[in-house]
Amino acid sequence: MEKEDFPSEKTLGTNDLEAIYDIPVTVSAVLGRTTMPINQLLRLGRGAVVELDRKIGDSIDILVNNRLIARGEVVMVDETRLGVTMTEIIKSEK
Repeated sequence: MEKEDFPSEKTLGTNDLEAIYDIPVTVSAVLGRTTMPINQLLRLGRGAVVELDRKIGDSIDILVNNRLIARGEVVMVDETRLGVTMTEIIKSEK
C-alpha cells in the first residue's frame, strides 16, 4: 500500500478510534533490573533483598506490551496503594 492509502491522524475521528478502545494491553512499571546466576536465584527466600540497577529517586520505566513508552515516578495513591505518575513520554523510533 502507498503511504497515502492510510488515513492521517487528522482524518481519523473519534468513531474511527472506538474500534480499538477495548483491546487489552499490559502496562508494567519497572522499578529496576538485575542479573544473577540461577544458583543465586534458587537460594533466595522470604525477606531476601535483591539489589537493582536504580537508586532511590531515579525514574522508573513504564512499558506497554513490553515496549518502553514513558518514564515516571512512584506516588502514593492512598494509605495502601501506590501509583505511577508519568514525567516523560518516550517517542517511538517508528
